[in-house]
Amino acid sequence: MMKLMENQPPQNPAAPLTQDEIERYRRHILLPEIGGTGQQKLKNARVLIIGAGGLGAPVLEYLAAAGIGTIGIVDDDRVSLSNLQRQVVHDTGTIGEMKTKSARERIARLNPHVRTVDFEERFSEDWASRHLRRFDILVDGSDNFDTRYAAADAAEDAAIPLVTGAVGRFDGSLTVLKPYETGTSGVLNPGYRDLFPEKPPEGLIPACAETGVVGALTGVIGTLMAMEVIKLATGIGEPLVGRLMLYDSLSARFDVIKYKRVQKAAAE
Repeated sequence: MMKLMENQPPQNPAAPLTQDEIERYRRHILLPEIGGTGQQKLKNARVLIIGAGGLGAPVLEYLAAAGIGTIGIVDDDRVSLSNLQRQVVHDTGTIGEMKTKSARERIARLNPHVRTVDFEERFSEDWASRHLRRFDILVDGSDNFDTRYAAADAAEDAAIPLVTGAVGRFDGSLTVLKPYETGTSGVLNPGYRDLFPEKPPEGLIPACAETGVVGALTGVIGTLMAMEVIKLATGIGEPLVGRLMLYDSLSARFDVIKYKRVQKAAAE
């Protein structure tokens, strides 16, 4: 059974910035690209993060610090000792707690102006049909293809942007999906299946629990994912729509691969 918890700060997330918030976000407000208007957009934004794990941890911390007004967390797992090498939103004192509870309490300490809504449940298409429309942006920090495909389908159905990332050993990747919109060429933007047409056979790509992963790598990719959310929420820059960013930590190299919509061509 799902257990839903909310941490509601005294301020309305959609209310104007308070003096305390103006001081807290001063370095944002000084940026002409963001300013007070952009910071208000961040406060009004409602972002759902799938997974409070390796990728979700830096996303949660940086979005909370940035002033995202409402952050949703969906995760059905508990904190274990082996998580702490990379899942920095948790600590030794929260071992055994639900990850949603641990993350919610960390966010409250970091920024009391942020409202958190956490769901102690596994993300699924059925879950999304009941809850996803409460949010403006979806972030997928999961570690399995079933959830990644379910997140992509749910975000497309709800017509909200999806920021999705993945890591393995020393490599990571991320992209932004808005397949419900057309690009500058007049063609619909690509979806997740344009990038990964089919799920790989079970067991073909082992999980990090089997192969290992460098903890700092999840911080690199998760922080980049948080930056994409900030761009989407404020309307600045060029999100990674139709572009897959790849990071090789051992060679300290970033590459960006463009991809296009190829599926459902006959129907469109």
